[in-house]
This record gives sequence, structure tokens and C-alpha cells, in this order.
Amino acid sequence: MTPSATHRAIEAVWRIESARLIAGLTRTVRDVAVAEDLAQDALLAALEQWPHSGIPERPGAWLMTTARRRGIDALRRRRTLERKHELIGRELEALQQLDRPELLPMAEEVEDDLLRLIFMTCHPVLSREARVALTLRLLGGLTTPEIARAFLVSEGTLAQRIVRAKRTLGEARVPFEVPASDELAERVSAVLEVIYLVFNEGYAATAGEDWIRPALCAEALRLARILGALMPREAEVLGLLALMELQAARLPARVGPLGEPVLLADQDRSRWDRLLLRRGLAALEQARALGGTLGPYGLQAAIAACHAEAGSVEETDWPRIVALYDGLAALTGSPVVELNRAVAVTMAFGPEAGLEIVDSLTEEPALNGYHLLGSVRGDILARLGRRAEARREFERAADMCANDRERALLLERAICCAPA
Repeated sequence: MTPSATHRAIEAVWRIESARLIAGLTRTVRDVAVAEDLAQDALLAALEQWPHSGIPERPGAWLMTTARRRGIDALRRRRTLERKHELIGRELEALQQLDRPELLPMAEEVEDDLLRLIFMTCHPVLSREARVALTLRLLGGLTTPEIARAFLVSEGTLAQRIVRAKRTLGEARVPFEVPASDELAERVSAVLEVIYLVFNEGYAATAGEDWIRPALCAEALRLARILGALMPREAEVLGLLALMELQAARLPARVGPLGEPVLLADQDRSRWDRLLLRRGLAALEQARALGGTLGPYGLQAAIAACHAEAGSVEETDWPRIVALYDGLAALTGSPVVELNRAVAVTMAFGPEAGLEIVDSLTEEPALNGYHLLGSVRGDILARLGRRAEARREFERAADMCANDRERALLLERAICCAPA
């Protein structure tokens, strides 16, 4: 294997193994910052040794053993420097006991560690931005430059955010554990929010030159699949997984050959990923089989399933989508959900009915500056033949839009509304 091929293989191994590695080390050292440092040391060792020795048969076990040995060396140095004999001795003894191949974690222990790490990186003591950055860094396996590019912040800003997040977890003594049952629902909600926020930024980027960022969608999907496997009895976990699988299936058709956005009505549905559609529908059925009513993610997945099962926009069961949005609006009270409901009402019952809903949202504070309000209103006005008004709405929406590709699309739609 050539050196470049070996490096590509190491990158692939790291993507797969890094989350498990950091999770297992966190269980041992009880400090996520130290665990990540040890994991990075092991990665550097692999980059140095594997091009010469070849990739081991069990690369994950090799990385874990190497990281633990580096940890032992670090503890020995700290013992010499700080003379904290009793504390260091106990830690060293624990690590030495684990530094044996036959005592590497069993599969179920690894999965438990991953679950604990997910809850740790999404702890409410951190801000939403810190949760996203730390989750992508430790569980997504993305580098700091990759995350910074995705969220359009400088590498320095993002690096500081991650450092502060790890310091906050340490100072708050956040335990490496799955929350107790009385806290679980709230904490699961925070975890799901972070994962879906990452996915949405990939599915429809808020700013920048690209409308979609497939790598972010892929990482969010990977996290959702891990969580779904670890919590197969949580309906909302399965609901989010179903929603993301179904939405990800559309990604190949969401952009044209030059990267331009392609709206749902214009998409070539033969390009939708059939495997992802099947996975999404299966996850939704699993959620339904658990009994009870669907939560917000499950309802959104049911809406996505209506699109997935239709051969075209015209064949879509729009009245059912309206009913699902009714339930979602009642659960969330979200103005954005109400705006989406207006689109479904337009398709099911006509543009006049949809415009009535949109007009009721124009003074909603939460939608102030939200470019999609103008985009939806412009679309409905165009359907009603009120072209001059539609043009103004599209232009206003373009002024608010921070994504270059989407702004160009809105301006193009505004031009199409110009008088003949």
C-alpha cells in the first residue's frame, strides 16, 4: 500500500473509531479533554507507524491500547513532577489494569460509553453552539477546520469554543453517565436538538456559497444511527432517525449540475436514494410500533414519508400532510411550523386559504427577518396571479437571505414575476 493510500485508510479508521476511542478513554480517565488528547496521541502514533508496519488487524484495539499506554506515561510524568503519590498511584493502577488486550472493553461496554459521551457533549451546562462544536469534534470525528468551515466561523473562534466547552464540563464535574430516568426525557431532547441542528445546516445551509453540505448530513445521520441503536425503545429517537433518513434521500436531487438549488416541485424523484427511503420508512414504523402518539420528530417524519411515497407533487396526499402539521403545530406552537402548514394548506385547499395563514404570521416577532416568510408569501401570491406583489416579496426575501445560492434563486424567481 502506498503512503498516500495508507494515510487515506488511517483517516477512514479514525472516522469510524474516534468516537468509541474517546468514549472508552473518558470512562477511564473521567476527563473528556484528557481523553481527546490521548486519542490524538494514538492517531499520531498510527500516522508514524502504520505506513511502515501496515494497518493492524484490529485498528481500533491498537489505537485504544496505544492511547492508554500514553496515558500511563503521562501519569508517571505527572507523579514525578507533582508528587501526588496517592492519587496518581490509584489512577496509574487503574490504567495498568486496563492496559491488557484481554481486558479491552466488550462491545456492549463500548456502546454504553458512546451513549454516555453523547449525553456528556450535549449537557445543558453548555451553550447550543458549544454542544454542536464539541459533538462534531468528539463524536463526529470532524477536525476543527472542517467544523469552522461548515458553520462559517474562524478556526480560532471554533477552537476556543471547543476548549471552553471541555473546560466547562471539567469544572462542572459533569458525570460520564446516562442521566437518571427523571432527567432522561429533557436530556434526550437536547441531544436530538443538537443532532438535527447539525443535519439541517447540511441540508439547507444558512449562509455561504453552497446550498447543501452533504458531509454534515452524513455525520448527523451517523450520530442518529448510533443513538437509534443504543436507544431502540425511544420513539422520538427513532422519529428523528426516520426524518433524517427520508430527508437525506432527497439530497442527490436538491442541487442541479452547477450546484444551484432545485425545489421539491422540480426535483427528479428517480434520483432520490431508495435505500435511505426504505431505512427512513422502516424507522418510522419502529417508532409507531412502540405505541402512543408521535412526538414532533415523529410527526415530521410522517410528513416526509408522505412525500417519499408520492410519485409527484400532484400525487402527494396534501390533506394528510395538513392534518399532520395540525398536530405538530399543536405540540410545538412554532410559527415556523405554522408557515410550513400554510404551504401544505395552499397545496391541499388553494392559495387563498394558504395566504390567510401567512398574512396572520407577518407580525410574528419570531419570524422577523426570516427570509422564508417572504419566499412562501411570494410563491402564494404568484399562484394567485398577483405578480408585482410576488416580485416584491421575493426581492425582500433575497435581501434577508445569507446563502448565496438561495439568494440567487429568490432573485431569479423575482425576475420571473416581472410584467411581460
